[in-house]
Amino acid sequence: MSEEINHHRRRFFGTAAMSIAAAQFALSGSAEAQSSKAKPADLPKIKRGAHTSFSAIKQIDAGLLNIGYAEAGPADGPAVILLHGWPYDIHSYVDVAPLLAQAGYRVIVPYLRGYGTTRFLSDATVRNGQPAAIAVDTIALMDALKIEKATLAGFDWGARTADIIAALWPERCKALVSVSGYLIGSQEAGKMPLPPKAELQWWYQFYFAIERGRAGYDKYRHDFSKLIWQLASPKWDFDDATFDRSAAAFDNPDHVAIVIHNYRWRQGLAEGEPKYDDLEKRLAESPVITVPTITMEGDANGAPHPEPSAYAKKFSGKYAHRTIKGGIGHNLPQEAPQAFAEAVIEIGES
Repeated sequence: MSEEINHHRRRFFGTAAMSIAAAQFALSGSAEAQSSKAKPADLPKIKRGAHTSFSAIKQIDAGLLNIGYAEAGPADGPAVILLHGWPYDIHSYVDVAPLLAQAGYRVIVPYLRGYGTTRFLSDATVRNGQPAAIAVDTIALMDALKIEKATLAGFDWGARTADIIAALWPERCKALVSVSGYLIGSQEAGKMPLPPKAELQWWYQFYFAIERGRAGYDKYRHDFSKLIWQLASPKWDFDDATFDRSAAAFDNPDHVAIVIHNYRWRQGLAEGEPKYDDLEKRLAESPVITVPTITMEGDANGAPHPEPSAYAKKFSGKYAHRTIKGGIGHNLPQEAPQAFAEAVIEIGES
């Protein structure tokens, strides 16, 4: 895991209007979608948990993977790619996607490698969880879908992936929404000790460093992930059904290998693949992100995350940082879908 919108400009359309919108645009394409020049204030209000599923999961070969993804909105709308984290899945965006689709966006929500219906095309491919590899997967997905440029938005692993693409391939990133801000790191940075209380928050990373941790996560991945949800979002009273919809994605045959490798690589305990070395060298220099960006944070994020003041200068383009009030934790898009969708539209139209 990795890792603010006290800025609500909303117009009340009522529950009935939202129901109509959900039925019309829901999670399928619509030729009658509204203009892409929507404003955050134009969005109907949505209640968290109003949606529980996507209309369909599509599959496409992209790079090393056959990627499973949900798609919403008009096929010719400006593209938005929504990236999930660990231990979460595409359902983090189940309420965000219909809002963006209604506003005229083509919304793509992929399962990352090791999650859901995404599979490696070859058994011989290294089950590599290093951040650069996940970013390259996303670029490959954009290529396969013929998306030249997109607004990228994410949290946790997804925010890190979006940050990396914005930094290394700014020509592919129109704008960025990143929960917890600038999350680009390196193996060298991962070796730096933190104060004891900060280290305590990373307990699972140290657990994953040993074989008992790998075996424990494999055996108890459902319970382990639920504990992370509870710790990372202490004020979110999610029900079992909400968790279980996401937890199904962890049954992917490569899930444990990808998760363990990701955290071991970040501590310098596992090797990456040489083909990503040049990318990692560039990332180790902490490159500045130049694309228009909104960073966000929940006021009750229980997961490790940097203070906004620590990374504000890493964004040199149009930039805003917002805190979402009301007990919002780590899984910000699912806990505060209205605020997240508003941020995507605002920065995407900047």
